Amino acid sequence: MKTVFLTVLAATAALSAPLAASAAEPAKGAAADVEALADAWVKLQLQTDPTVSYFSGLPVPSHDRFVDRSPAGLAAYEKSEDDLLAKLTRIDARALAGSPSLVTYAGLKEQLEAGRDMRVCHAEWWGVNHMFGWHTGMARIAALQPLGTDDLRAQALRRWGSLPAFADTEIANLKTGLTHGYSAPKSVVDRVVKQVDGMIAADPEKSPFWVLATHDTDPAFQAALRQVITDKINPALKRYSDYLAKEYRPQARETLGLSALPDGVPCYRAFLRSYTTLDRDPKAVFELGQKTVAANLATVKAMGQKLYGSGDLATIVAKTREAPDNRFVSEEELIAYTRATVDAARAKTAVLFERMPPQVMEVKPMESYQRGTGVSSHYEASPDMAKTATYRIQSENWQGETRGGAAITAVHEGWPGHHMQIATAYSTPSNDFTRMSFNSAFVEGWARYSEALSEEAGVYDNPYAAISRRLWPARGMVVDPGVHLYGWSREQAARYMAESGRFTYEESLDTIDRIAVLPGQLTAYDSGALEIFALRKQAEAALGPKFDLKAFHQVVLKDGVVPLPALRASVEAWIAEQRKK
Repeated sequence: MKTVFLTVLAATAALSAPLAASAAEPAKGAAADVEALADAWVKLQLQTDPTVSYFSGLPVPSHDRFVDRSPAGLAAYEKSEDDLLAKLTRIDARALAGSPSLVTYAGLKEQLEAGRDMRVCHAEWWGVNHMFGWHTGMARIAALQPLGTDDLRAQALRRWGSLPAFADTEIANLKTGLTHGYSAPKSVVDRVVKQVDGMIAADPEKSPFWVLATHDTDPAFQAALRQVITDKINPALKRYSDYLAKEYRPQARETLGLSALPDGVPCYRAFLRSYTTLDRDPKAVFELGQKTVAANLATVKAMGQKLYGSGDLATIVAKTREAPDNRFVSEEELIAYTRATVDAARAKTAVLFERMPPQVMEVKPMESYQRGTGVSSHYEASPDMAKTATYRIQSENWQGETRGGAAITAVHEGWPGHHMQIATAYSTPSNDFTRMSFNSAFVEGWARYSEALSEEAGVYDNPYAAISRRLWPARGMVVDPGVHLYGWSREQAARYMAESGRFTYEESLDTIDRIAVLPGQLTAYDSGALEIFALRKQAEAALGPKFDLKAFHQVVLKDGVVPLPALRASVEAWIAEQRKK
């Protein structure tokens, strides 16, 4: 970890220095320069894609266009990134010791370097994605588009009237990719075609884009929107679907892993860094995952011996999954149980934090066009604390779900997981960069840590969650590189995941296509969680009876989403400060 620390931040001494009041006065010039560059990065994001405003809560001057993903648009963005990185690297991080700008420096450097490294992937050339594809993203944007005035209504109509041009750019990018040997897997293409076709509605009022009209009842606007959906949005979606099904799919790849694409190996390493903020050899990730899984299984076998009188893994998994009191009788029961678990988790974990954010989170099933297409349960944040955040649950697969599994996912997505962490970040005074920066290792790592924290707090109402919670973690660190680098087949990967009992074999097939379109992302959960667990253990050992779990959680969450090396520096500084006291 220390080597990675040096590689990512190139300022170990500065970042490890306690942020105490007695620290040397930071160079005001360096701090001001960092904050100015961070502001410039935020401005770049908002100028490039105004819809980022809806997920960060930051204002933009207009709401009438989408991001430009044409070759010229992408090249212009990359040049701006390079200019910012060149200026940032001229700043000596050691001059920031004792300044909050040190965290900003670390986060900005990681964002810019990871973005530069990702260019080898040419992701726009094979960007067919059923998890976070542009088509489903558009539906989410429609739900958040501001309306209510003549000007905002006009802006909305201009934006959505430009959807055909956006779709044509996506098609052109895919065509370019095919000429260079890039394509998405056929199985993913099939899922996306099903999603897009499900979004096309003959009756405009049944389109997912009609949500715009539900937010603004102006008759003229609704009439114009109806025309835009009929004449522009639906034909654009149909054109995209037809291209994928008739022209693209025959040329799409049968394989799943990045190793089948040009520069697939360096691309995978770039994805790993992008998701985890750690510039690690994929082999090291693979081996750490195997080691962690083995340790988890040893614990599970001991628990199975106590609960079932057997230490055989297959027996433990079968008895856990098949226990009548660990199953649901309907989709409605699964949703109701999840909602009750979310409420219980908030009440029982509140004592573990100095404060709880006030924002409400609702549990809702998937949108109709997403059901049955392999979209995983997920959290939809809202930067406006007065509005409700949402946990979208994959409830259509209720027959394969268990109570233990549902409880684990509920605390992962809600309290004290994603919702606790993200709502805390949104409700904490911070600079604009902090509100916008993101990495999966911190966010998913915290949520994975929260699964264990919930067990400590007594959230789980049956013994099955304690077993299931240990069966799946770290397998993502094994199966993800297994698929992308080590030639694992779909069947091999599905068997490995289904062995955990967390997913059925059929559900594992869905997860494999997720791995295909989000290379490296599944490693982020335990990359982050293992670091948070390690930091807590380090703090407990250093502080002994003076260790305060509430204070530890406050330190972890106080700066929003940060790179893992910066998190380590922050916690170690806090430990040093507490020891002085």
